[in-house]
Amino acid sequence: MNIILDVKNLCKTYIVNKRQNNILKNVSFTVADGEMVAVMGPSGSGKSTLLYSVSGMDSITAGDVSFCGSNISKLNAKELAALRLNKMGFIFQQMYMLKNLTILDNIILPACQSDKINESRKETVQRGQKLMRKLGIIEIADNDINEVSGGQLQRACICRSMINRPEMIFADEPTGALNRTSSEEVMRELSKVNSEGTTIMLVTHDVKVAAKCTRVLYLVDGNIKGEYNLERCPSDSQLRERERLLSNWLMEMGW
Repeated sequence: MNIILDVKNLCKTYIVNKRQNNILKNVSFTVADGEMVAVMGPSGSGKSTLLYSVSGMDSITAGDVSFCGSNISKLNAKELAALRLNKMGFIFQQMYMLKNLTILDNIILPACQSDKINESRKETVQRGQKLMRKLGIIEIADNDINEVSGGQLQRACICRSMINRPEMIFADEPTGALNRTSSEEVMRELSKVNSEGTTIMLVTHDVKVAAKCTRVLYLVDGNIKGEYNLERCPSDSQLRERERLLSNWLMEMGW
C-alpha cells in the first residue's frame, strides 16, 4: 500500500490575546493512495485547520507532514506553492472563482500557471472541455459564474481541482452550501473521481457524504478520537444501511 500522506504528531497553536490556543494536538494518521477519507467532528474541533495544515495551506507548530515523500514543514513558501499547484487539488464550500473569467477559463487557470503542464493553450482548453463533459457541465463553459447553479459551479470546481492531474484532492465542506439534490450530484462525481484513482480527503458534517467515503476520522478537541473503515462503492440499498451504521458509530463517539 502506497502512503501518499503521512502525518506524525501534528500540532497547531494560535496565540489569541496573548493566550495560547491549541487547535491540533499530536495528530497522527496516514492516507493511502486511492483512499477517500472524511474528517468529521463537532464544530470547533479543528477539522478545517487539519485539512489546511496537512495540505500546506497553513503552517504547523510542531510535528511532520509528508506528502508524496516531501516534508512540507521543511519547504519554503515558493516550494509549497509549487507543490500545491502541481500535486494537489482544492475544493471549498465557498466556490472561489474569478468573476471576470468564464467557467472554462476558471477551470484551466491552474494549468496555465503550472510549469508541470507542457502543452499548448489549445490542448489545455481541450482538456478542460473534456473534464466538463465528463461531469456533465460542458453547456456552461462560456457562462459567467453568476449564470449557473450552485451544483453546476461546484462541479466546475471539481474540474478545476483535477486540471493539473493532482495526486490528491482536498475538499473543505464541498457540499455545505448546496441543497440535497446538488449535494448528491457533487458527491456522485467525487466518488467517480476517487474510483478512477484520485485520492481525496474531505471535511464534512454530513453523514450521507461521509458514508460515500472509504474511511472516517472523528476529531474532538484537536485529537482523533476514532476511526471508522468502510468498504468501497456500495449500491444505493447498501448505502442506506451504511449511513445507519455510521450514524450509530458517530453517536457512540459523542456526535
